[in-house]
Amino acid sequence: MSRHIGIVACSAEGAALCYRTVCLEGAQYLGALDHPEVSMHTHSLAEYMRCIDRDDWAGVAQLMLSSAQKLARAGAGFLICPDNTIHQAMPWVARRSPLPWLHIAEVVAAEALERGFRRLAITGTRYLVDSEVYPEKLAAHGLGYLRPNPVERAEVNRIIFSELVAGVFTPTAVAYLQKVIARLQAEGCDAVVLGCTELPLIMNDANSPLPTLDSTRLLARAALRRAAGGGH
Repeated sequence: MSRHIGIVACSAEGAALCYRTVCLEGAQYLGALDHPEVSMHTHSLAEYMRCIDRDDWAGVAQLMLSSAQKLARAGAGFLICPDNTIHQAMPWVARRSPLPWLHIAEVVAAEALERGFRRLAITGTRYLVDSEVYPEKLAAHGLGYLRPNPVERAEVNRIIFSELVAGVFTPTAVAYLQKVIARLQAEGCDAVVLGCTELPLIMNDANSPLPTLDSTRLLARAALRRAAGGGH
């Protein structure tokens, strides 16, 4: 019997893509129209942003743990969080969580290693790109990485929070991401981490200068494998 997946959500568009992936791709593991039981809980994005803007990662952890506790009571067997930025709170979360988690950056790093990539471009919110969430996991696998420069980080961050989280997808945003990724390709990157769970809504292998590592779908697929009994 498949295990119950608990989704600790933060921003709606990324969480919705993760949920849809679990449900639509479950058939590959469990049979036609089948997928594991799924429960999702989220606090308001505004609540998260109030903590993030004051660099209060313990406060972010409290929100995540509140969701985790609700999902544990709902019967979830393990948890995923389709939001890269708030993984910065995982050191606080892991110590007190009622359930085990799959870590989004660990899933992405494992996929990069399996596909033979060596140096990754990291894209996402400025909070994520400034952090060690990905560098720590990539380095543990012997993978190199580059981050966008400060001007690029600021504009990608604006696109994410002014457009993507609100379901606004524009050709201008795509063109800007393509420019950033192409510059990082010229610096020696051989793949790009779409390290905001909304970025796969506008960027993919068809329009990116580099092969993409879609953190949203990779996390959903890792959860499906675990739920179906295939481990990580």
